[in-house]
Amino acid sequence: MKALILVDLQNDFTPGGALPVPGGNEVIPVANRLMPLFELVVATQDWHPANHGSFAVNHEGKVPADVVELNGLAQILWPIHCVQGTHGAHFVETLDLTRVCNIFQKGTDPSIDSYSGFFDNGHRKSTGLGEFLKKQGVQSCFIAGLATDYCVKYTALDAVQAGFGTYLVEDGCRGVGLHSGDLRKAIMELEQAGVRIIESHVFS
Repeated sequence: MKALILVDLQNDFTPGGALPVPGGNEVIPVANRLMPLFELVVATQDWHPANHGSFAVNHEGKVPADVVELNGLAQILWPIHCVQGTHGAHFVETLDLTRVCNIFQKGTDPSIDSYSGFFDNGHRKSTGLGEFLKKQGVQSCFIAGLATDYCVKYTALDAVQAGFGTYLVEDGCRGVGLHSGDLRKAIMELEQAGVRIIESHVFS
């Protein structure tokens, strides 16, 4: 079975949100077009407590893009975003959630960030996504969402590590691009790990 994983298609990651990904809203039509083509569709959702350690405001004298140590790991600091229960944490209104059979929340532990939909950044705790997919008999994962160079990348890398055939739908993703070349580096890293890069038109 093939599964479509939609990564963090939330208000705060689209234009006007707290941490907007350039062109983030442009992936919603791609996601909606892809969903009917899959037997199984799941979504991940950033779901942070207000005191999350990845928020710059929770570190005195620090600003977004600074790097600190958080629970033994290097942590890029971000603006406050996707706080549990807020409008910014909700999925984009135009996303067709009727086709999503399960939602996996991440980033709920204030002491460690969780880019991947499968694990936190230290691989200390599973979200349950991998176990769910295997229980459903999934063999291949197709991934789209936000953002290419962070949550999408780490979700795809963990999918490969879990033994799934893994595909990134590139036109169904957009990146943060915090530093020049980040998006290209992310794609190269994914290709080297065995992720196949495709475009949504292959399903036409």
